[in-house]
Amino acid sequence: MQVLPELTMILAAGEGPHVAFARERARVDEVAETLVAFANSAGGTLVVGVSGRIRAKVEGLADALAARELLLDAALACTPPLILPLPREVQHDGKQLLLLTVPAGLSQVYALHGKYVRREGATNQPLAPEALRRLLLERGEVSWERSVPEGATLDELDPVSIEAYTRRVGLDATEEALGLLYRRGAVVPMQPLAEANPTWQPTNAGFLLFAQRIEARYPQAEMTLVHYRGYDMADVFEREDIRAPLVEMIRRAERWLSEHIRKGSRMVGFERQDWTQFPPGAVREALVNAVAHRDYSVRGEGIRVSLFSDRLEVYSPGRLPGHVTLHNLVEERYSRNESLVQVLADYGLIERLGYGIDRMLRQMAEANLPPPVFRETAAGFLVTLQGQPLEAYGPDGFDTREWVRLGLNERQIAALLHLAAEHRITNRDLQEQYAEVSPETIRRDLADLVDRGLLLKVGDKRATYYILK
Repeated sequence: MQVLPELTMILAAGEGPHVAFARERARVDEVAETLVAFANSAGGTLVVGVSGRIRAKVEGLADALAARELLLDAALACTPPLILPLPREVQHDGKQLLLLTVPAGLSQVYALHGKYVRREGATNQPLAPEALRRLLLERGEVSWERSVPEGATLDELDPVSIEAYTRRVGLDATEEALGLLYRRGAVVPMQPLAEANPTWQPTNAGFLLFAQRIEARYPQAEMTLVHYRGYDMADVFEREDIRAPLVEMIRRAERWLSEHIRKGSRMVGFERQDWTQFPPGAVREALVNAVAHRDYSVRGEGIRVSLFSDRLEVYSPGRLPGHVTLHNLVEERYSRNESLVQVLADYGLIERLGYGIDRMLRQMAEANLPPPVFRETAAGFLVTLQGQPLEAYGPDGFDTREWVRLGLNERQIAALLHLAAEHRITNRDLQEQYAEVSPETIRRDLADLVDRGLLLKVGDKRATYYILK
């Protein structure tokens, strides 16, 4: 069971705009109202097992399982049902508590039995008509990801993928699995839940996450990765098209990029340090954000990932959602696809409460690289990461200044840079760059690099070429 040091401060501060307490035997509607209030505001955390508004009294839980079911029932009582992280079990002063977090930046407006409330101070207050109109305009009323495609059936989903997901979150029984998928917005019942054995249908989100053949209904749900050898688009490139459920799409894209981006080691003093063209964490954030937050209702276009010698570009269809702009992108939170975000968070691919922009900025700064460039296009959103410059690090990652300090001459440094781009070099390649230098001098330059353990000689006589060792 988790112990949170910051919980002491939360309890000491009492209830407020982002914190509320509930006793173990609270009514479902009472809890649901607080969840709605948080959802219509800036999010918050409900601590169950605590009484008191100004001064918290920690009572603990006698039946944690029943309290957990209370929270899940309360989330489902909201209209539309709230998609939330599973409650967390924590311990405080030897007593068990549950924490349920409502993320900021949700894309819909929520109600309880037709009543719209929001969090103001430490209380839930009705939304005035004008405030409700503004919120509806800002967030919208219809969620594409929770809509059900015509004729959709559970048979179109992959039971193996569903089983793997439910195992990850600790569930395995069929009824529990469908209940979890319902809470995640991946399936909906065709009849009222009160009826025995309701028939379930997958939503758009359910298909994107668990479809057996995603391209059958969503040809736009694809990712195209292209590796260009230079700084611009050219006729020579490597390409990979990925059509798969979203979690698999992200994993395959990460593997492909890992195989194609430059990497190696560099000497800092007498120590060798590993480096990559881009920080892996920043690359993952760019990929995951594109998958999680793109507008899947846009047909005819998929996610495009372009790898150049100096940069990585990740384009996703759909402009910035809700109230998010290029100016407030780092501070604001808004999730166009709440169901997708929550399942990706369950897989550990994304932070539910922060969508990684600030982390991407930090990782680029730690790698001494420029911050990401964010740009809205006419119909989409483009993220550009500048990588380690080709001229700065050689094939094994050595700073060219370090090569000079090691005593390498201009021709030898040119040979290493040639290898960084072309992966092999011959005597003739270097002679073409230095026509005024004798072939014997070129041969000695390359032989010296072999003796230093930087190159490996392959072949014999006229068939000789050199590669990185």
